[in-house]
Amino acid sequence: MTLRVLAENFLVGADGGSVLAYIPSPAQGVWQLGPVPLRAYALCIIAGIIVALWWGERRWRDRGGRPGAILDVAMFAVPFGLVGGRLYHVATDWQKYFGADGHPMDALKVYQGGLGIWGAVLLGGVGAWIGCRVYRIPLPALGDALAPPILLAQAIGRIGNYFNQELYGRETDLPWGLEIYRRFDDNGKLDMLTGVSTGQVDKVVHPTFLYELLWNVLVVLALVWLDRRFRIGHGRLFALYVAGYSFGRFFVELMRDDEATKIAGIRINSFTSAVVFLLAIAYVIFATRGREAPEQLRPDGEDQDDVSAAADQDADSDGDGTAKTEEFPVLTKPGGGAPGPDADAETTEIDSVAVTEAVAQADADDADAAESTETESTETAATDVEAEAATQSTGAVAGEKTDSDATANSDKVGDSDKVADSEAESAKKSTETETAAAEPKKSTDDSSDAVAQASSSTSEADAESATGSKKQPVSAESTSSGTKVDSDS
Repeated sequence: MTLRVLAENFLVGADGGSVLAYIPSPAQGVWQLGPVPLRAYALCIIAGIIVALWWGERRWRDRGGRPGAILDVAMFAVPFGLVGGRLYHVATDWQKYFGADGHPMDALKVYQGGLGIWGAVLLGGVGAWIGCRVYRIPLPALGDALAPPILLAQAIGRIGNYFNQELYGRETDLPWGLEIYRRFDDNGKLDMLTGVSTGQVDKVVHPTFLYELLWNVLVVLALVWLDRRFRIGHGRLFALYVAGYSFGRFFVELMRDDEATKIAGIRINSFTSAVVFLLAIAYVIFATRGREAPEQLRPDGEDQDDVSAAADQDADSDGDGTAKTEEFPVLTKPGGGAPGPDADAETTEIDSVAVTEAVAQADADDADAAESTETESTETAATDVEAEAATQSTGAVAGEKTDSDATANSDKVGDSDKVADSEAESAKKSTETETAAAEPKKSTDDSSDAVAQASSSTSEADAESATGSKKQPVSAESTSSGTKVDSDS
């Protein structure tokens, strides 16, 4: 019993009516949002790219790659892939654009459909190679991570062919045949691609886009299983993707009868599928076995801990909605307190305080040095004044040889000098005591004021030494004798 008979027995009811009618095509594939046309084909292509980037990023991280690398490389690969896909389509169906009834400008209208997967993979690979060179990523490993996501994106893109009523096969009467409607534009002109259906069935055909879609999904599942089971790497998984897709595409092409370039009566896409399949199998056989180590997927010098920390930012470690991050030792609070949830902020604050204290200590040291210099200068000046006073006193004593009263008075003057020296020494010690008791962080201005006060005290002490006779209790005889000595002098 053939497959067709089995299908008819299952799908045809007891009363002879069909349980499942033919698959209907959408009434239209373009909707106008004001002046902007919303095209289902373009939306499917965009959706496929988004899914491929999202899933490819997850697979790349799982292999140990740097987060964000897939999007970085995609900035090169996606534009190249779109251009390559369009060029291949135009080259293989050039009659539609450059034939007798063709319009060359239509070759630029990608939104109307027509992307050759072979050109997209070829130039997309060139763009990926450029991106990998820029970001120092191994291209074969990147291809292995992206192989299943790319094929799933192709499956999603095939839905756009369904809305465009394109890439279908020969006519059929199978229950899963696809109804192709006649579409017309607003002017009543036949437009099978972007027009609106009148409900009139033009023909029933093989939904070859659906066959390819289902085949792609099966290959995606097989690739994921093989990758987990055998840990395939070094570009061999990408080669398996190419081989698997080419194998299915070869047979799908045999079912299509739309216009296409042919060689010896065979569609050019069938030849391309066969050649690419053989090359991919050869690569799988001769390429390096095993899978790259995680450190081989990162640029030179990039630390795995940094990669892991960045990759875990999107993961929820304990189910509370918080991001999982790497734990690093942090400084404790002053006094031995344990770091809390704001440990990073506290650590930064502690560092700032330490820097401030270091700067303040340096300023205090400078102030102490300046104060020491001023103090030494003050002591030197005081010593000079005392020496001069002592010299004058000695000269006075030498001149006072006229009588014994002058000698006695000279002895008393010497005693006064000693008292003055004692007071000066006490003032100096008091100044040093005040300086030592000053706080380390006292500003330079305060130190200068202390030095000035010490200088003033020393000057007063010197002045008192010069007029010490006025401050000492002396007898009338001493006073009169001193006056007589001054007069004689």
